[in-house]
Amino acid sequence: MANKQLALVIDLNVCVGCHACVTSCKEWNSSGWAGPLPDQSPYGADPKGVFFNRVQTFECGTFPNTETVHFPKSCLHCEEPPCVPVCPTGASYKRAEDGIVLVDYDKCIGCKYCSWSCPYGAREFDEVQGVMKKCTLCVDRIYDTSLPEDRRKPACVLACPPGARIFGDIKDPDSDASKAIRDNAGFQLMPEWGTQPANHYLPRRKTNIRLHEDELVRADNPLKLEAELPKPVFSSPTVDEMSSW
Repeated sequence: MANKQLALVIDLNVCVGCHACVTSCKEWNSSGWAGPLPDQSPYGADPKGVFFNRVQTFECGTFPNTETVHFPKSCLHCEEPPCVPVCPTGASYKRAEDGIVLVDYDKCIGCKYCSWSCPYGAREFDEVQGVMKKCTLCVDRIYDTSLPEDRRKPACVLACPPGARIFGDIKDPDSDASKAIRDNAGFQLMPEWGTQPANHYLPRRKTNIRLHEDELVRADNPLKLEAELPKPVFSSPTVDEMSSW
């Protein structure tokens, strides 16, 4: 087990489902070390393509007490990844230095054993190259010393408008990721599988919203009558009387 484990912490209470993480991931990795990420018939009836990150949206509860949950999901970089031991060529592997799970395209034969073993559906098959692909935590970016230190983060983290994604070492108790998990009851996805996913989620938090009657009417509502409207004065001259025709 690695002494360092890089991972993402995703706050489900903050995510708005804007898909900025999806598009930024696609853009960066299409031209980066893990690319390309091809699309087949993107505007057709049966679009297909490779995405390292997807956002699933659910409606929860019973009317009228309902809510929308946006659930981003990518490779969870498990500490006990089931995709690694099933790979017949050793293409799937977990790095000892930072715990990131990667795929060696030169060794991958596209047998899809790893995708069958992954309980989270995080593996993507590239039909063009004939290999399996997945989230790399932007490994080509986070160690790029030519970038400013505050930019050495996965593309999805940098692109998230509300800041719902936190990147860091969850084995470091002083990291922002560890603090977020510890302080906000962070949880793992499907822990019963024993995969020990490194990525964690912060749960939705219930908020009671109270609206007062005066808050339902805009202060500048043009339809709100402050006083009686002026009435016409019938003794005034008409348009016909004032015109030359």
